[in-house]
Amino acid sequence: MKIVDIRETAVPIKCKISNAYIDFSQMTVSVLAIISDVWREGKRVVGFGFNSNGRCAPSGLLRDRFIPRLKSAKPESIVDSTGENLDPFRIWQVPMKNEKPGGHGERSVAVGVLDMAVWDVVAKVAGLPLFRLLADRFRNGSVEPKVFVYAAGGYYYPDKNLSAAK
Repeated sequence: MKIVDIRETAVPIKCKISNAYIDFSQMTVSVLAIISDVWREGKRVVGFGFNSNGRCAPSGLLRDRFIPRLKSAKPESIVDSTGENLDPFRIWQVPMKNEKPGGHGERSVAVGVLDMAVWDVVAKVAGLPLFRLLADRFRNGSVEPKVFVYAAGGYYYPDKNLSAAK
């Protein structure tokens, strides 16, 4: 298995909302595709990743450091023991090579975009939904019947009032 290409683009959010700190109408997000050499149902397997709003697209970090590192990695160094799928843990080491340990929030956003796309490819190549792949690998197949999620709030629409929130 090989990565054929990695493509990233910044997409404007174009949403007229804000919160107490951020006006989202001017923000962008990175959308990234990892294109594999694997075919399923007549189409190449492609994994997708993106960053959440609240941060601008980390295109520069992806384009200048992380994508080139992954593209230049030897294919055999980033696959699992079968050679038929990517190994997310081996891949994680590639963009982080020569990086200083610790914080750097924008770096974690950029690498997170890449990591999300990697796990998407891995699940698609395995022919499983990602939740099942993760449960099988890390929880002996066990899946929680309920999952807590983070739901953001406190967004303001400048042309609407409180009644629009109902």
